[in-house]
Amino acid sequence: MAYLYDDIFLTHDAGMGHPESPGRLIAINNAVKEADWYKNITLLDSKPVDIDTLSLVHDRGYIETAKRECEAGYWCLSTGDTNVCKESYRVALHAVGGVLAAVDAVFTKKIKHAFCAVRPPGHHASGNRGMGFCIFNNIALAACYAQKKYNVQRVLIADWDVHHGNGTQNIFYSDDTVFFMSTHQYPFYPGTGAFHETGAGKGKGFTMNRPFGACAGNNEIIAAFKDEFLPAAKAFKPDFTLISAGFDSRIHDPIGGFRMDDEGFRELTKIMLEISHIAGDGRLVSILEGGYNLAGLAAAVLAHMDEMQKN
Repeated sequence: MAYLYDDIFLTHDAGMGHPESPGRLIAINNAVKEADWYKNITLLDSKPVDIDTLSLVHDRGYIETAKRECEAGYWCLSTGDTNVCKESYRVALHAVGGVLAAVDAVFTKKIKHAFCAVRPPGHHASGNRGMGFCIFNNIALAACYAQKKYNVQRVLIADWDVHHGNGTQNIFYSDDTVFFMSTHQYPFYPGTGAFHETGAGKGKGFTMNRPFGACAGNNEIIAAFKDEFLPAAKAFKPDFTLISAGFDSRIHDPIGGFRMDDEGFRELTKIMLEISHIAGDGRLVSILEGGYNLAGLAAAVLAHMDEMQKN
């Protein structure tokens, strides 16, 4: 498997005391480097993405606004509630570029799986605005990039972050080539992800939300993936599988109210690996979203990656 990390991701500063801190990636990277299997995985480098590729998902006007406001020293994007600094735009370009390097790796090398330890995260960003802790939608860009460059016909995105991936859902809501599946706490930020939100137009039926109240844990989330997402994936037959891997659904997270544990994330990973083999030859890219208890985040990522590197 491959692992994508870059020190440049540490230079995005959302402000003192902000939960989406550089310490998240420091904790992950330190833990990953201590793993027995670290010497056997492929390390990937990030490069900044170009504007034309960003435009596969994002409006050029929004891209220009994000660039201008970050470089001018704004502390928050005018499009919403996303904290930024002068380096944030450049870092976000590298985050997307790193994710796309992982996509390239699984389509052009013998690598089948990749985990991308990137920040800022992406699943709240829509085509024309940043939101939450997100500037650009990393996973949506991965899906569109794979479709354009590698002629992928069907992409499946599963999101197990405690927050609903409203940006990802919005981008693909009328698209029948991308199946978006999400478990999340509800009602909760950002207020979307109700059971009845299933897509629109030709995308009707290609969005599947399974909202849960606070205190949901392994039993509920794993059952949704095994009993509902997996059968739907078998019918969809994705050529490529992506995970919005948010570990704020883990117990003791300071923001979320779920009670997943590391063994639960192992089980979810096994299910996603099974999905990746339905029609996609095992091609799977997992992209970091949330997770704010540093020790818990590192432990959950290790469990996730450990399961991926076995396959």
